[in-house]
Amino acid sequence: MADKLSTQEAVVNSRPFSEALIDVLYSINQQAQLEDVDIPLTDVRPVKKVALVVITGERGLCGGFNNFILRKAETRIAELKNLGLDYTIISVGKKGNSYFLRRPTLSVDRFIEGEGFPTAKDSQVIADDVFSLFVSEEVDKVELLYTKFVSLIKSNPVIHTLLPLSSKGEIRDGNGNSVDASEDEFFRLTSKEGKLAVERDRVMTKRDGVLPTMEFEQDPAMILDALMPLYLNNQILRALQESLASELAARMNAMSNATDNAIELKKSLSNVYNRERQSKITNEILEIVAGAEALL
Repeated sequence: MADKLSTQEAVVNSRPFSEALIDVLYSINQQAQLEDVDIPLTDVRPVKKVALVVITGERGLCGGFNNFILRKAETRIAELKNLGLDYTIISVGKKGNSYFLRRPTLSVDRFIEGEGFPTAKDSQVIADDVFSLFVSEEVDKVELLYTKFVSLIKSNPVIHTLLPLSSKGEIRDGNGNSVDASEDEFFRLTSKEGKLAVERDRVMTKRDGVLPTMEFEQDPAMILDALMPLYLNNQILRALQESLASELAARMNAMSNATDNAIELKKSLSNVYNRERQSKITNEILEIVAGAEALL
């Protein structure tokens, strides 16, 4: 119970920082693009291959928790195939690992297992792999697939674009078709309908003859280079925490349902047993009465 509460608190407490970090990075990236600065992790190029970081649980007995996110991954893979795009999977969690190992036709880059409560060290392992794949241009887009914690009775499997850091509609394939998932969590944050309104029609610069919306004492490229590793680690760690909180809540509900079912089963069996016992006693009484009447 304490683990569940501490995980839930970690998820809730980390959200404001994560969303504010995206807001700041988005603003700096817009400024850097206006100044034609090349930042590898924000490089938007025609998409040929997508890396899917699929986060599942380490154990079962949690209802449909693992099945829901794996079904989400299968659906996304089908979407990418329909667009004629290649993909690779970074599987995080024992349940996902065993699932993908049973399906050798699926392309998996790496299998990763977690141990207990996720830490920055755990997320850094995934971040290093993602960084290597994207910077080497082995993949052109990286997406996180995890289960977002909503409440103790509800969680949602979601897709969140991790790289490149860009605005909706800019990430396209070689034919100009958008490859963004329609329900992408990152774009929810960068829309006016979401919690943050970080979309900007235009970022003012000194060339406009007015004060800029943001001024930097350092080169925006240097700031982005320093913040992007923090962004990668933070977003992955948050996804791991959200997934764990959802898993614990799902397990609690599954165990509660199992307990309720066991109590109901016990009650039903007791009723069946009592009816059988009562029927047996009644038959014995009838036999005794019939024997007594036969002696008369």
